[in-house]
Formats: sequence, structure tokens, C-alpha cells
Amino acid sequence: MEQKRTRVTRKDIAREAGVSETIVSYVMNNNRYVDKEKKKRVLEAVNKLGYRPNSIARALKGKKLNHIIFITDQIITEHFSLLLSELEKNAYDLGYIISLCGNRNTQQFVSDIISRCYDGVIISSISFPDEYIQQIIDAGIPVVLLVNRDYHAIRGAAKIDSGLYKGVGECVRYLFDAGCRNIIYIDRFSRNGHFSNMNDLRYRGFIEEMKRLGLSSSPEQNVITGCHNQEEVALQVEYYIRKNPVDAILGRNDELACIAMQRVQKLGFQIPGEIKVIGFDNSTLSQLCTPPITSMEIQRSSIAKASIEMLQNMIENHVLSPSVAFPTRLIERESTK
Repeated sequence: MEQKRTRVTRKDIAREAGVSETIVSYVMNNNRYVDKEKKKRVLEAVNKLGYRPNSIARALKGKKLNHIIFITDQIITEHFSLLLSELEKNAYDLGYIISLCGNRNTQQFVSDIISRCYDGVIISSISFPDEYIQQIIDAGIPVVLLVNRDYHAIRGAAKIDSGLYKGVGECVRYLFDAGCRNIIYIDRFSRNGHFSNMNDLRYRGFIEEMKRLGLSSSPEQNVITGCHNQEEVALQVEYYIRKNPVDAILGRNDELACIAMQRVQKLGFQIPGEIKVIGFDNSTLSQLCTPPITSMEIQRSSIAKASIEMLQNMIENHVLSPSVAFPTRLIERESTK
């Protein structure tokens, strides 16, 4: 069933508090005397209904801003740069502008997003808490989630499955079919200690496919994680490979695959003769490495187009857009042939 999506207005506050909209305006602007009892009722209604004053919208006299914000963990990677480019092109064609914003993971950040009353929000973040996402949705702002982690608890958001879980599983099966049995996964590095767990779809895809194929018995096995920078990743790969047999490496992204590949090459291993390597995202880096790295490609163009169209439907028609899914595509190169 379609779900209506409305923002809380001053009219709602007035009805809840049993006062006129003029009184609500006086209280919110703090520019006229209001009886203490009435002021108390207004403030209680504001808190109960989750109303956020929006100075920009007031200045525009209720008109749409035609402004979408894209919230993500990283704003400098090639993957997000290409995705933003596609989002911007599709948004502009429909009369919207789009801004990129790295998430701050604070209540103040969420309050700022809500108070600015963007027409819609697209979120692609591993670390942005469900609670904050739900607050944005409950404020009546249409939200599209690019699903890279488990969002089962989120209510009222449109979701786009980018194929991460199935894509990683396909990478593992591809290596398995090539005869590899000792496959390691290179998790992200994080200066702030944000590492993957089973909530993360890339990580979960690796762990569960390894178990299905009988290649691993625990999440800790076959995973390089807990690193804070590139050098730590390289050192952990070297430490692991000196103690354990490895015949394949799967990087969470192309950068990690490249870091790991260069370290094992430095140790004297032949790629792909002794160790096969696969990355993810099909970035320019995967093509510039020696040898070029096989990588799983995400349908950025289709995902961007769907994101904007879903948001427009939610903005214009005030209904929840149905979720969609896009498969990934394996691009084979010399690192696995």
C-alpha cells in the first residue's frame, strides 16, 4: 500500500496546541508576547510532532527548493565522484540541483538537514545511524537509500539494491570455479575505526558465500580487517600470507585489491599464476595496475537515474516509490586469467 508523506506544518502545530497559526508564528519567531500557557502548549506540540522551523522555506513562501542532497561516507573516491556526476546530470534534467555532503554522524547534522528542508535526500553510507535516517524520513523528507548495508529496520524509505551482496558472492564463486580454495577478503581501512561486520553487504556476501562453498567456518577466517591506513593493509596482507596459504585475493574495492596485489608481488608471488586478484567498483585504478585487475562493475548510470526518478515521484506525488535492484557485471582482466 502506498504511504502518504507529509511535513509537519504550523497549521498542524496550531491544531495540536489549540491556538491560532498566528500564535504559533509569534512563538517560533519569538517576536511578540504570548501568554505563558499558550506558549507552553505550542512548544509541547512542536516537540510532540517533531516540527522543525525552516527559514529558507519561509523566505520562499512555501515554494519548493528543487534541491537534493547526497549524503555519503566518502566524498573523494572515484566511485562516488562518478556516481555524483550521474546523479547531477539526471537531477538537472528534471529541474533539480544536487549537493554532495559527507556525513557527520551527529544529531546536529541531522537537525541541520531537516531544518534546511531539502526536497529529497539520497544516502549511501555504511556508518550513518538508522536512527538519524529515520528522523529525516519522519520529518517528511523523501529518502532514497542506496543499499550497502542491512536497512530492514528503516520504515518509509525507497531502496535501491546496487547488487553488492550478490556481486561479492559471484566474485567468490568465480575464484572457486578457477580452482582457488584459499581466498582472502581485504576489508576497508579506517582512521576512525569504522570496520565491517555482518551488517555490511559486501562483507556479508563474502562470509556467507565462503561458508556455502565450504571454504570458511568463521567470519574472522580469511579476512584482513582493522587497518587504519594503506600501509597497515599491506603489512597485514604480508603477515597473513607468510603464515597461511593464499591463492586468491578479493578486495572490497579496487584500491584495496591493488594494495594487496602490489605487496604479494613484492614478496615474489606471480599474478595470476600463483595468486588471482579481484577488485570491486571497476575504477580507473583497476585498469592502470600491472597486471590490470578483474573487477565487479556497479551500474552507476542506471542507479543514479532510478534514484532521481524515485525521489521526484515521492516529491511530486507524496507516495513511497517501490524499491528496485540492479545486478553487477564482472569485468575480466589479466589478474585472474
